[in-house]
Formats: sequence, C-alpha cells, structure tokens
Amino acid sequence: MRSTNAGSDDSFVKIASLIGGEEYFKVAKALLSTQDATDEEIAGATGMRINIIRKVLYDMFGKALITGIRVKDEKKGWFVYRWRAKNDQVENFIETQKKKILERLQRRLEYEESSEFYHCGNNECPHVKFEHAIEHFFKCPICKNSLNVIDNSKLKEALRYKIDQLSFDINQ
Repeated sequence: MRSTNAGSDDSFVKIASLIGGEEYFKVAKALLSTQDATDEEIAGATGMRINIIRKVLYDMFGKALITGIRVKDEKKGWFVYRWRAKNDQVENFIETQKKKILERLQRRLEYEESSEFYHCGNNECPHVKFEHAIEHFFKCPICKNSLNVIDNSKLKEALRYKIDQLSFDINQ
C-alpha cells in the first residue's frame, strides 16, 4: 500500500540519498512504491545486487528509517523480512542529526577555547597546542621552524554562530 503523504515521501527519499547516495535513493524509491517488499523484490525493482540491497536496508533499519517484519515465505519455507519505510520517523532522524552536530560543534568550540595553538606556517606541519609547543621550545617538531601563536578568534566566532543557529532551529 502506497503512502499518500507526498511531503514525507520526498523527505524520506532525500534523507536516504543524503545518507548513502544513489544506492540509498533507489532503495528508498522502491520501498515507497512497494510497501512490505522483500530484499529480493527490491533488488528486482532496482536492478541492484542483493548484497548491496541488504547493506542499505540494514543501515536504514539501524537509523530507524525503515522497519522490518519477519515472515515465513510459504513457497520456500524459510523466514524473510518485509521492509517498510517509516516516513513518520524522518523528522525525528533530522532532529537527532541536528543534536549530534550541535554536540560536535560545542565540543570543538570547547577545544578551541581550552588552549592556545601554534604553527610554523608550513602546510605539511600540524597545529601544536601550547603544552606541546613549550616542550619543543616553540620549534616545530617536524620542520624545526619557529612556532607562532594562531589567532583562532574567527574560527571560534564561526563556531558560536553555527551553534546559535542550530540551537535556535532545534528549539523551534
């Protein structure tokens, strides 16, 4: 039975595509056109190999975007899964991803605010925290050039801006 909520259908397909590209897009479209489809039916509809279909289905199942119902195949005598899109979970998935991104941005901001960073100016060399720079007498551990303090105020400002934007969006 096909869902009639076109908006969430579109969101479901878009999210699937963003997660895994063309393969996920094809599987999502197949799930929307045939609810309760087996992996073999999806493979037939998409022309994709069964192992790819199963990988995509298990990943989407793990992300709670689809549900699988185990049923006995009367012809073959073994159990198969019938897969169905959980269109109502698309918004929850998006909110969860936003919260994860917000947490990562907050951790990065804390990291940037926690220390001074130094760099020698050589693109191949890493940024060095103050504690490490002092151990090396402010010489780059790789190229031995002098280390200079990095002004990360613009990065911190950008992180704060994105954190504020995302926090506002989540709390709407």
